[in-house]
Amino acid sequence: MKSSVRVGTAAGIGIFLHWTFLLLIVGLFVFYLLRGENLAAALVGVGVVGAVFLCVVLHELGHALAARRYNVPTRDITLYPIGGVARLQRIPEEPMKEFWIAVAGPAVNLVIAILLLLVILATGASFAPSSILDPGTHLLATLMWLNVVLVGFNLLPAFPMDGGRVLRALLATRTDYARATEIAANVGQGMAILFGLVGLVFFNPFLLFIALFVYVGAQQEARQAMLRAVTQGVPVRQAMMTRFTRLAPEDTVADAVEALLAGSDQDFPVVEGEAVVGVLTRKQLMKALSEHGRTVRVGDVLEGGCFTVEDGALLEEAFARMVEASCSTVPVMRGGRLVGLLTLENLGELLMINSALRKAPAPHDSASMPPS
Repeated sequence: MKSSVRVGTAAGIGIFLHWTFLLLIVGLFVFYLLRGENLAAALVGVGVVGAVFLCVVLHELGHALAARRYNVPTRDITLYPIGGVARLQRIPEEPMKEFWIAVAGPAVNLVIAILLLLVILATGASFAPSSILDPGTHLLATLMWLNVVLVGFNLLPAFPMDGGRVLRALLATRTDYARATEIAANVGQGMAILFGLVGLVFFNPFLLFIALFVYVGAQQEARQAMLRAVTQGVPVRQAMMTRFTRLAPEDTVADAVEALLAGSDQDFPVVEGEAVVGVLTRKQLMKALSEHGRTVRVGDVLEGGCFTVEDGALLEEAFARMVEASCSTVPVMRGGRLVGLLTLENLGELLMINSALRKAPAPHDSASMPPS
């Protein structure tokens, strides 16, 4: 989370602000001042945005706590200018569990809107939709309507919104997960194209941004579903590289450069005896070459290696750990010995192979004719 700032913890889950969110707050404050608003009005505007994102945090906590009920931990919650993301360690295999986790977030916003409405009714204040134009005077009404908007927007049947996951979960009760994701992603991309066309017709940049956001989100979700289908239940040994170059700590950077140029390897396991002491990545190699030259030892420029994984471990779990630790290459062990490398590039190739096989025509069973 190097690009984010931790601002607190709720229910044992770390809450982070992405740096772009901080930029949004500062930019919004400056925007109000440049528009001629006084300092108090600018602070109110920023405060409203802060209150909305507090509702977003509660929305994401709804997902996280629903996931916890099904023994699915949440890594963290991060706020971006476009909303929040609760990173679950995994997606439940049972479709209805994903359904309830997905609807938990919008349900929180609905509860907030109802509670705010009750307070407004009790105080006799206005809750007309037009009150949203004057948040300084009608703050509760503004928050109520914005929560209603959050419910409606999040339930659109398009990834990466919750509605896309709801649609996928319902489809997955009748078909396999990958096919359900493909259908839901196609629906989402269709909506994105529609948003884009409306945005172009009415010259609305916000709708164009939403269209791009939804289209890319649908593509990413489809890819993740394909990866899950390919890796589920598969051991690491079936996807690991078995031909690779090893380096020793006493080898020089010049030796590493020679190995880089001689083959297709990008990263190199550094082995001392039978023990893996680290992985020299191409990025580390270039940095060492520019800062220390060719004669420095490999062992002196290692910046700490990633974890190792047993060849019998599940590929799906290994991939999740690689993403979490930002490791592009992981040594694969068997009985304390290095037997392979697992790389993100290899996983990508596995996806391409699987995609090509899915498009291949089914073989026809036919009796072979004897030669005449």
